[in-house]
Amino acid sequence: MGVSLSVGNYAAHPFCLEGLGLRVYCLEELCYCLKENAFLLDMDLLSDKLVSWIREECGLEDLAKELYTMVHRKGSLSAFVIRILEYTGFYELQEMQEVERTLKRGAGLSVLEKRALRIDQLLDLHKYVAAVAEYDALLADWEVTSAQSSTARPDLRSRLLHNRGIALAGLMRFGHAAESFYAAYETDGNEESLRSFFLAKRMELKTRDYVSFAAGMPEYTDVTLRLEKDVERMNKAWETCADYHRLNTRPLFREEDVRGYQEESGHILAALKEAYRSQATF
Repeated sequence: MGVSLSVGNYAAHPFCLEGLGLRVYCLEELCYCLKENAFLLDMDLLSDKLVSWIREECGLEDLAKELYTMVHRKGSLSAFVIRILEYTGFYELQEMQEVERTLKRGAGLSVLEKRALRIDQLLDLHKYVAAVAEYDALLADWEVTSAQSSTARPDLRSRLLHNRGIALAGLMRFGHAAESFYAAYETDGNEESLRSFFLAKRMELKTRDYVSFAAGMPEYTDVTLRLEKDVERMNKAWETCADYHRLNTRPLFREEDVRGYQEESGHILAALKEAYRSQATF
């Protein structure tokens, strides 16, 4: 394991990142906060206050001079942050490039939209429990913002509800996922959300019950018929993959090699438990 040397002094007085509600006492702590919260950063970070703290508290005169020039020439947020990360040497090039991409994607977005992008990362990592909790909190904040001003865009609400539905489906809570998808559809009429609604209901209900449910909504017949064709294609694709063959030969495997069957079952169960722990970790 490598050893990281501290860059600059440990500050007697912390710097407060007001937009994040965090305090840092050294450049390494600042770098960590900038990287982990890149989605939430905005141009307020480029300030004489931060530059003065780096000069006076951390004792880094040369870095402060570079950053002062960026502040007063109205440089980009991504260049400002990356220069701090580079100076510290705290992260690998690949990690800094990801931060830069994140900052550029977030340029011009509202705070709500930036938070949404951060939560989408949890979804991509299959952190479904954490993602649902974060989507719920952000949807509540969207409602507050919407009541106070016109800056809360309906399409953002629809996207949050749709992605919340994906996370709930990942937890196999198909009934709740369907509710979230349908709320997204009602918000902006996105047919993808409507399709996801029927797919979640199809997963939730027994075949006979689903057919009755779909028949009770004849205005969406075209959507449900297209969905059935997609499901048929997915089923055929599933039947040709290795996992399908493996699952269908397990009963024969159990009869031929009881000990091997038990060992393999133990490995599968351990992997499933680890996957669940991973996705449930906030």
